[in-house]
Amino acid sequence: MAQIAGRKSLTKRVEKLIEPLGRDGFSNINSTLYIKANGRSFAYETFGDSKDCPLFLVAGLNNQLVRWPVAFCEALVDKGFYVVRFDNRDIGLSEWFECSRAPGLARQFMSKFLGVPVTLPYTLDDLAEDIVSILDALEIPAAHLVGFSMGGMISQIVGGRYPGRVLSLTSMMSNSGAWGSGGPTLRVALQMIKRPSKTKSAVDNSVETLQMIGSPKYPVTDASLRAMVVAEAKRARNPYSYFRQMAAINVAADRSNLLRSLKMPVLVISGEDDPLVQVSGGIETALHIPHANLEILSGVGHDLPKPLLGDIADMIAKNAIQS
Repeated sequence: MAQIAGRKSLTKRVEKLIEPLGRDGFSNINSTLYIKANGRSFAYETFGDSKDCPLFLVAGLNNQLVRWPVAFCEALVDKGFYVVRFDNRDIGLSEWFECSRAPGLARQFMSKFLGVPVTLPYTLDDLAEDIVSILDALEIPAAHLVGFSMGGMISQIVGGRYPGRVLSLTSMMSNSGAWGSGGPTLRVALQMIKRPSKTKSAVDNSVETLQMIGSPKYPVTDASLRAMVVAEAKRARNPYSYFRQMAAINVAADRSNLLRSLKMPVLVISGEDDPLVQVSGGIETALHIPHANLEILSGVGHDLPKPLLGDIADMIAKNAIQS
């Protein structure tokens, strides 16, 4: 309880520094619910009728649930889904790992490629088990999973290890974990590991990165990105979760064999111009799943362009209806 109280105190301090923006299209703090799963507290929000078919949105690296736009959630509700978006462990209003540090990058890659033992705060497998535990806690036998980036990786693991809990799977802007496929460009890789500029605020640094990985065909203003970053900061800002979640990704095993075992309907969506998880990641993922549908979005980077939210919801619904 002290940990949660501390997080609320941090949120209040952040809110004093940020001008209230009202409804921003991303968050609605009054709708946040909490549930105990896998021994931890998780924050979640729901959209639609609980009697409809459940669909879980699994967020990416260091992304809170508000990264899933309300308009996208509502578009999925219009398709007949009961939508659940939640904060992964160690992010947002879910329980944090404040006393655990991630190993350094050198140690992570020595573990990945040389098998050097390394202790992580948690793994992608742990994040996958969280989803199954949340399903149990909500008394949902099975759900459609839609994962973005790291969320796609987590969803793949759930589909492979708990196939009875996944009705359909959509892996967006993600990869299979195979070396040399779906990695970042050099420019973006350097951006992701560089020290934040001391002459810019944390918000400005985040906006700079989001612009770098965004969709060239669907540009977004700095003001819009700032609103999204502020929406997250107003809820809770945990800068160290980035390093812990990045370590889980870097040390994760190749999922190629796991992907070959998938039997549920699978949709793979990739941005043709994604510089963070390049399109080769989606192509290679789909190659391991003979029945998968692959959609490559022209002019799209590592984001969800507002003009395409309805189209993406359509793709997800068409895949889900096959289950």
